[in-house]
Amino acid sequence: MQIHLFNDPQELGMAAGQNAARVIRDAILEKGEANIILATGASQFLILQYLVEDQIINWNKVVMFHLDEYLDLAETHNARFRKYLKERFLEKVKPLKKVYLISGNTDPVEECNQLKNAIQKYPIDLALVGIGENGHLAFNDPPADFETTEPYIVVNLDEACRMQQLNEGWFPSMDEVPKKAISMSVKQIMKSKNIISSVPDKRKAIAVYNCFKNGVSNLYPASILQEHAKCDIYLDKESAALLYKQSV
Repeated sequence: MQIHLFNDPQELGMAAGQNAARVIRDAILEKGEANIILATGASQFLILQYLVEDQIINWNKVVMFHLDEYLDLAETHNARFRKYLKERFLEKVKPLKKVYLISGNTDPVEECNQLKNAIQKYPIDLALVGIGENGHLAFNDPPADFETTEPYIVVNLDEACRMQQLNEGWFPSMDEVPKKAISMSVKQIMKSKNIISSVPDKRKAIAVYNCFKNGVSNLYPASILQEHAKCDIYLDKESAALLYKQSV
C-alpha cells in the first residue's frame, strides 16, 4: 500500500484518474483487455470524469463490474448506483466489451450467484474504491467479514453508513435509506491486481486515521488495504489531517 497526499480534492481526483487510466491502458496493451471494478459516491466523481475524457482507452476492450448496490430501491431513484454509473460513465464512453451491473430488485441470493459466475471468469486488473465514514470498504460495514470467499454477499447497512448516505443528500430522510445491500466481498476486492482508493474530505479523517494508523482489523474494514501490494490511497490535506501532523 502507498499513500499519496494532495492539497485539495481536485488534485486528488486528477492524480487518481491519471493512474486509473494508465492501469487500464497497460492491461489492454499487455493482454488485449482490461477488467475493472467501479465504485460510486462523491469520492468517484472526478476520477470517472477523467476516465470519460480520456481519448486513448479502447473501451470495447474493457469489462466492468459494479462494487455494490442497495436492495429494493426504485430504478429511477437518484441514489441508485446503477443510475449513477449509467449517467456519469456508461452513457458517456463508447460501449464496453461487457458490463455487469448489480440488480437490487431481484432475488438477492440469485443475483449474487449470477455475479459470482461472471466475475470468476475475469481476473480483475483494477478496482476503484472509496472508504466510508465508518471505515467500510464497499458496503462491508464493521465488523466486516474478512473470511467469506463468496465474491458478492448480502449485507446489513449499519446506522453510521446509512447516516452518511443521508448527510450526502442522497435521501430526504433516514427512514428512506435502505437497510440492506449487495456488496462485493472484502476478499474479492483484495484479489484485484491494482486498487485505487480515493478518500477526500474532512469527514473521512477519522476513518482514515483508524484504517491506516494501526494494524488491520475488521472493525475498520478498509484497514485490510494495508495488506495489498499494489494499492494506492489518495488523500487530501483534510482527510489526512489526523494521520499526519503537517498538512501537504
